[in-house]
Amino acid sequence: MLEIETKDAECQKINEDPLTKAIGAIGKWQIWICFVVFLVKFPVAWHQMSIIFLAPPVNFTCASEQSNEAFINVCNASCTGYEYDRSIFKETIVSQWDLVCDRQWLKNLTQTVFMLGILVGNMVFGHLSDRFGRRIPFLIAVFLQLISGVTTAYSINWYMFTTLRFLLAVATGGTMVTSFVLTMELIGAKYRESIGIIYQIPFNLGHLTLPLFGYYIRDWSTFQLAISLPSVIFLSYYYLLPESPRWLLTASKTEEAVKIMEVAAKRNGLPTEGIASSIQKMAVEVSNKQEEHASFLALFRTPRLRARTIAICFNWFVCGLCFFGVSQYIGHVSGNIFTNVAISAAIQVPGTLISIYANRVLGRKMTLISANCVTGLSCLLIVFIPHSGASHLTLGCIGLWGMSISFATVYLYAGELFPTVVRNSGVGLSSTVARIGSMVAPFVATLSHKSPWLPPIVFGVVPLVGAGLCIILPDTRGRKLPDTLEEGET
Repeated sequence: MLEIETKDAECQKINEDPLTKAIGAIGKWQIWICFVVFLVKFPVAWHQMSIIFLAPPVNFTCASEQSNEAFINVCNASCTGYEYDRSIFKETIVSQWDLVCDRQWLKNLTQTVFMLGILVGNMVFGHLSDRFGRRIPFLIAVFLQLISGVTTAYSINWYMFTTLRFLLAVATGGTMVTSFVLTMELIGAKYRESIGIIYQIPFNLGHLTLPLFGYYIRDWSTFQLAISLPSVIFLSYYYLLPESPRWLLTASKTEEAVKIMEVAAKRNGLPTEGIASSIQKMAVEVSNKQEEHASFLALFRTPRLRARTIAICFNWFVCGLCFFGVSQYIGHVSGNIFTNVAISAAIQVPGTLISIYANRVLGRKMTLISANCVTGLSCLLIVFIPHSGASHLTLGCIGLWGMSISFATVYLYAGELFPTVVRNSGVGLSSTVARIGSMVAPFVATLSHKSPWLPPIVFGVVPLVGAGLCIILPDTRGRKLPDTLEEGET
């Protein structure tokens, strides 16, 4: 027995990541960097979910009809103007630009274009950060997010609003992909699942605080300005945020990596004497094994990598479609919109915390399968439960709770599954597929006007398919991050 334990300890020592050994799996330095990076998730949540309060359901009537009756939401081909119920919201993009009746589809198109921007941002900044490092593309994305977010608040028509929202989305997608990969490359395998999932909590808190903005600010332009201005604090990241030493090593910038690692080791109370020599050896090994040029197409090079890439990408599609679709579906459920959104957001926080324990005990694969099944079954139950605001809100929140676990898990899963040489491209590709799902989500969520059972059917079946595809994925819990494509196949 003692001999077996000794062999296991020796094996673990051999397979230990040299970078983790030098700076520690986690310490004061990593915690500070994670805290700094995690703050970015607040505006990510605000901008992605803001459509709920930028274009909420609003009652209207034809302006030419002289009547004291309640707003009846009836479209009339001869109507040239509309009056809106302003008892809840003073001004929305719907009331300002008449996005009702034959122009109602423009409201969904606005969110679809935004998600297209997230898609473009994921791909562009994923590629840039693989080529030029994590830090500079991240800083560019943060600056673009601030400028485009503020100028969106001063849009004079729907076209200007949608165009600026697209640029805002590109920047938001850039901050998402670069910040997550940077975080994952600084944390040791022992703590990756915890930190990778805690990374989602600021998004949950951002979602939870959004109804407060909506409740106290009932004008869309002021609301947009309020959720955009806090990004000004991220300009300080030029001085606060270091480059990823793991990327520097794969880019053959060993001296820069050593300097950062020595600072990290000193901050964590670890010795710095042997870092340069051990990292030089690691850099030589990595440069001997890795390809000179590796793009996301390399992830489809072999049957095993291709199958794994397709499986993880589809599960990102599930999260994009169901998370944003169910969130918007809940916003249209009868009742107080501020309460509905707050409840649906609040339930995600315990879901994210539970996913830490689940990923540690069950692993990535079983956690993702279980969470997808929770979402799928709860959404399918909506079809069979008699219609009522309370029952549908409850089942929708359970489905969203399952998605909060799935979303946290796929972020972690992709960060561990893809090799360093294409990690940003891989995560960017996965997130891109998720944006395709989120682009479709607004149209699926509003299908209830045609048939009330269509949205729950779609939001129920798709996660179950994703759960089935998880079978071909390996469990990456506790494994060393792969650096090369060969390591990624093991």
